[in-house]
Amino acid sequence: MGRRMIGRIVAALGVGVAILTSASGLSAQEADWSSAAAPDPERFAPAIARFAQADQARPPAPCGFLFVGSSSIRFWKSLPQDMAPYRVVNRGLAGSRITDVDYYFDRLVTPYRPRAIVFYGGENDLWGGVSATALVGDFQRFLALKTKALGATPVYFISLKPSLKRLGQRAVQAEVNRRISDLAATRGDLTYVDVVPAMTDADGALKDVFRKDGLHMRPEGYAIWTSVVKPDLAREAGDACVAPRAAVTTRS
Repeated sequence: MGRRMIGRIVAALGVGVAILTSASGLSAQEADWSSAAAPDPERFAPAIARFAQADQARPPAPCGFLFVGSSSIRFWKSLPQDMAPYRVVNRGLAGSRITDVDYYFDRLVTPYRPRAIVFYGGENDLWGGVSATALVGDFQRFLALKTKALGATPVYFISLKPSLKRLGQRAVQAEVNRRISDLAATRGDLTYVDVVPAMTDADGALKDVFRKDGLHMRPEGYAIWTSVVKPDLAREAGDACVAPRAAVTTRS
């Protein structure tokens, strides 16, 4: 078979994939999340390199609050203003799963020696077919990596948010949120931050805070998150920051 014919076949396959993706209502990136196999974490290598370059040019002050996770963190453009006067570092990776954050932990979390970590992730995992049990296990690995590198540094887990795009996953999101909340009740270094009530009306309907894609939030959504998350930062900021902290305590 000649090279020209092979090229035509490859092109035709590409068109076919594009048509199927369009028909399913998924973006190319979301189609990747939906694959049976987890995407290669090396796809974030350029973003990790850019973070390193930014840190070299302007090193973040130690003992700030590190926000890490997926696109809901990455697209929080007003984060420094919203959390002022507290120092924050945004290291969100748009499109990431928890396993991606685990993979890059030593470059994405450890160097910042944060006062506390604010974590948001898991939506993409569920969308890609990861079970609630596996997702919680991946987050527990994140906590294990944190304990090894940063001791008892606190972690604040923002609950998985409901969205127009993924209404069908509200039940499994609620299951993940319940499990993380239960986990937080057993650990002195983990706090569960529930943003769901503030994002919904009394009848459970979602507030009008989403972009046209029905998934990512407009500034109104981040204003809600700020109202829920910032009080936790204010309480945390009242404690002396010693990073890495010594040991994790458990609650009976």
